[in-house]
Amino acid sequence: MDLDQLAALRTPEGSAALDAAARVAGGDPLAAAAALRSAGMPPALAAAALTQAELRRRAVGKFGPAAAGMFLTRAGLEQATRGAVAARRARRLRAAGVRTLADLGCGLGADALAAARAGIRVYGVEADPVTAAMAAANAEAAGLAELFTVECGDATAFDVSRVDGVFCDPARRKAGTGRRVFDPNAYSPPWDFVVGLAARVPYTVVKVAPGIDHALIPAGAEAEWVSADGDLVEAALWCGRLAEVPRRATLLRGAAAHALTGSGDAEAPVGPVRRFLYDPDPAVVRAHLVAELAGALDATLADPSIAYLYADAPAATPFGRCLEVTDVLPFSLKRLRALLRDRRVGRVEILKRGSALEPEKLRRDLRLAGDEAASLVLTRVAGAPTALVCRPVG
Repeated sequence: MDLDQLAALRTPEGSAALDAAARVAGGDPLAAAAALRSAGMPPALAAAALTQAELRRRAVGKFGPAAAGMFLTRAGLEQATRGAVAARRARRLRAAGVRTLADLGCGLGADALAAARAGIRVYGVEADPVTAAMAAANAEAAGLAELFTVECGDATAFDVSRVDGVFCDPARRKAGTGRRVFDPNAYSPPWDFVVGLAARVPYTVVKVAPGIDHALIPAGAEAEWVSADGDLVEAALWCGRLAEVPRRATLLRGAAAHALTGSGDAEAPVGPVRRFLYDPDPAVVRAHLVAELAGALDATLADPSIAYLYADAPAATPFGRCLEVTDVLPFSLKRLRALLRDRRVGRVEILKRGSALEPEKLRRDLRLAGDEAASLVLTRVAGAPTALVCRPVG
């Protein structure tokens, strides 16, 4: 996609092409292209419209119905914040008193649009001309052009004294190749600039990769990990006046949100395998809040380095899945195969932490047969490879 193609899609002819492409998207791409060309549509316009229609179809999971009117790129869609996450962040910024916000590296505008919907005046800065133009088009399509304006330029040159809040999502992929960048100072903007924003702007939020090294978290910042329906989707650093706790795990389940907070450096007690096993949500694990969850569940670890928790009684919690342990055995393929055969287990889900075994290979080696189902947990107990046969708890 280039600026000329984007301009063509924003004409009446382009709008008609997008509508036609939306009707055939999701099927055979060659047949869809042929259908548009047979209707007299120029090949270049048909190709651009079909690309947008397919991206919009994929974007529904992130943005809901709003995806139907957005302009997207593949890389931009992959990196964009989910609508529910962006809306929640915008509400927190608004509640904290933020009225003007700079979005440095705004991408396609997902976070900026959410902030604008919350009543915040947003100034977006985006280095890539096509992406900047798409963000502006998305603001116009959403009816938010007065609250969200975009300039194409260097985020480090923006005068942050103009705003009372900053949101920054540094690019962690190399421009032109899409390859991931692991050196923080190779981010765009570079990490030193990003973490320095907190000293310049009283309300600063930085979106980071969920796998961020905890050593990179600035002193005094709140680090939050967010999962949506069990998938770990992002982490964010809330700095300055926005920091409330050292660590937070936020779980989004449909319209509900659940938060677990703590220091991030507590240690859970260690004990034997007990009747019930809890598999903590990945946001809890990445936030280093397993000890806090253990305290809430009266649970213990069976190995200090493995984030499975064990308790004598089940308890309702949104922060982890509960399984009942029916059998515990030192890992042995022969013994495990015999046990599952005796139980007539023909279907297993395989969970693992602390095990090098490849689940699909193990599934084949077990030679399962039967009409019963089980959950198989591969882990370590006091350092020893262990298999737990379990069943889910409602």
